[in-house]
Amino acid sequence: MAKLIYLTNVSLDGYIEDERGAFDWSPPDDEVFVFTTDLLRSVGTFLYGRRLYETMAVWETDAALAAQSDLTADFASAWQAASKVVYSTTLAVASTADTRLERRFDPAAVNQLKATASSDLTVGGANLAAQAFKAGLVDECQLFVWPIVVGGGKPGLPAGMRADLELLDERRFRNGVVHLRYRPLGQ
Repeated sequence: MAKLIYLTNVSLDGYIEDERGAFDWSPPDDEVFVFTTDLLRSVGTFLYGRRLYETMAVWETDAALAAQSDLTADFASAWQAASKVVYSTTLAVASTADTRLERRFDPAAVNQLKATASSDLTVGGANLAAQAFKAGLVDECQLFVWPIVVGGGKPGLPAGMRADLELLDERRFRNGVVHLRYRPLGQ
């Protein structure tokens, strides 16, 4: 069975966006960018909320972005290689290839997707990830913790639930970012 991995950037105080909805405080340097691209290569399907999907779709819809460097071209290639499932009640049509729209998050359908997938899946977007956590579907939680306190915004982890985690791995980067890899206990 494939794993469902929650992979996200968070501030030291646990937010994925600041109070303005911005996440410009987490621009990866080359070392973090290469590491992230390597992680994405192992993913067969991205599960996205609408806002994150629209943010990430530029890696396919804006050729100039991939043309900026070998690193961005490599990232774009890794991103485009995976299937996407976008959960949205408002998005009319997907702007990228190999993308399916779903109107609601169905834990049984995601569990079936995990059971039949040949590669791991990621879930992105805090609200969607919270639904996956609460349904007991998240097999790993991978956080890039940035050395900044933003003081408020959108939390990166679900509120109103407890999840005991086991640290599987950690990596420190020269820019102060720490990648933490956890497995929920009891799964």
